[in-house]
Amino acid sequence: MAADPSEYEKDMPAVSEFLKKMERGVDRTWAKHAGQPYSTVRKALAFALEEEGARPMVPQVVDELARQISEGTAR
Repeated sequence: MAADPSEYEKDMPAVSEFLKKMERGVDRTWAKHAGQPYSTVRKALAFALEEEGARPMVPQVVDELARQISEGTAR
């Protein structure tokens, strides 16, 4: 089933705002916690995303982002 393009365009501002919130939370966490233990990073990231209002978040996405920040993986 194909999606109506007008529905996509209507939702893009909300998607864009969500991504900005998510990016701010990830950037904050990266700046303060890169290279720290995964459990520390995971908690800090979840808190930062909550503070930014980036909800709901898929837990697996938060897990993967936390892993990358903890390992200091290049962005």
